[in-house]
Amino acid sequence: MRAVVQRVSRAAVGTEGRTIGRIGTGLLILLGIQDQDDDSDIAWMAEKAVNLRIFEDKQGKMNLSVADIGGEMLIISQFTLYGDCRKGRRPGFSDAARPEIAEPLYHRFVAAVRDRGIKVATGAFQADMEVELINDGPVTLLLDSDKKF
Repeated sequence: MRAVVQRVSRAAVGTEGRTIGRIGTGLLILLGIQDQDDDSDIAWMAEKAVNLRIFEDKQGKMNLSVADIGGEMLIISQFTLYGDCRKGRRPGFSDAARPEIAEPLYHRFVAAVRDRGIKVATGAFQADMEVELINDGPVTLLLDSDKKF
């Protein structure tokens, strides 16, 4: 499981001309899932994202988590995080989970974050979406449950 984590002052996602998810201060998470991901990957990623200390404390140090500040998360499925661009000019997506595997894992990840007390908004699985965000910092981090980076 891979995630692009962006600290945002606000973010929204829409499809077909209407907004379907919106948050204020918090994290925008683009989530990629591969076939072998399971509940241990979900638990690791949820715990890491909820407790990642990337919000500033009173001294201006990144020392607080989204949970500490009472922030929100916008979680959007993003199969292209498993795009392989090493050969040729068109990415290959063979490492990305098929939709019938990815969708239930995506929903379980969303539930795992909610179970940790975070208010969550979502995109629409397999939809063509438009994402708007104000990246605060900017702060953007990459997470990988296989710990490849």
